[in-house]
Amino acid sequence: MNVFPIVESEFASTVMAVPPLARGSGLSLDVEQNRRLIHHMEAGGIRTLLYGGNANLYHVAVSEFRELLGMLADLAAPQTRVIPAIGPDFGKMLDQARILAQTQYKTAMVLPLPGFTTPAGVEAGLARVVDAAGMPLTLYIKSENHVDVDTLVRLIDRGMLIAIKYAIVRGDPANDPYLRRLLQSVPASKVVSGMGERPALVHVRDFGLAAWTTGSGCIASNAVMALLKAAKEGRAEEAQRLYDAFMPLETLRDDISLIRVLHDAVTLSGIADMGPILPLLSQSPAEALPEIGEAARALLAFEQKLAASARAAHASLTGSPYVA
Repeated sequence: MNVFPIVESEFASTVMAVPPLARGSGLSLDVEQNRRLIHHMEAGGIRTLLYGGNANLYHVAVSEFRELLGMLADLAAPQTRVIPAIGPDFGKMLDQARILAQTQYKTAMVLPLPGFTTPAGVEAGLARVVDAAGMPLTLYIKSENHVDVDTLVRLIDRGMLIAIKYAIVRGDPANDPYLRRLLQSVPASKVVSGMGERPALVHVRDFGLAAWTTGSGCIASNAVMALLKAAKEGRAEEAQRLYDAFMPLETLRDDISLIRVLHDAVTLSGIADMGPILPLLSQSPAEALPEIGEAARALLAFEQKLAASARAAHASLTGSPYVA
């Protein structure tokens, strides 16, 4: 796991994978299956792993948090940044911050808690959490009412926030006055699109955001990194082709459940067995599993074909033997 201080340029250098978390039959952490998924993502070039909503950290016990942090630090490669999530309530995140202070992690993402916060309360609470953890935080924004723009700017200016995961859903992601106002005061290099691939091209191309978070990219890490590169280099046709490959699984996630569908999709793809999902969530509806499996395997097949083409192209350029 990368233990060096975070530099702002990191956020633009990689799509931020948000993987599910593998558990055994007794709900204990499954080290080997988590290892398999992490190595798959790293093999595709992803260098930041964010364990948050898709890992169902909303429901992780504080008593398990130290074990979780240790496992992820041990499994990730030295060049891979791991960012755990804390919260969403103040008491839980404060307890977790005290544990984080004893580790080599450099930031943690604060999960959103809709309906039970005020901007002033969030600002005061985060100040205490930052002090307890001894590190700046990453804030997950899903609602305009959670934290207003002026509060966000103060939190960044005070060094309490290192990045923002922006995930306010719009019917048209190009029409977002809140995001435009935010970017008048906060560098786009500190803001990561937080809703998967669907708004990613608009957010990177039109707003200049650093990158985006991905769930489906945990299955197709080569493809999602190629999509980031194509989007940043303005290769619109190639970007659209790669983008389209993600949409069948992303649509199922939007229609059923972002977290539950991804958890089952990774298992059904054959990459790793995620096991049972931690309550208070449950598996995707049984009748949806065949379609989820089909979409997951199709995305993995696309990923494998893309990776094979890249290896063949590299072999052609270097004269080295090509192994399929």
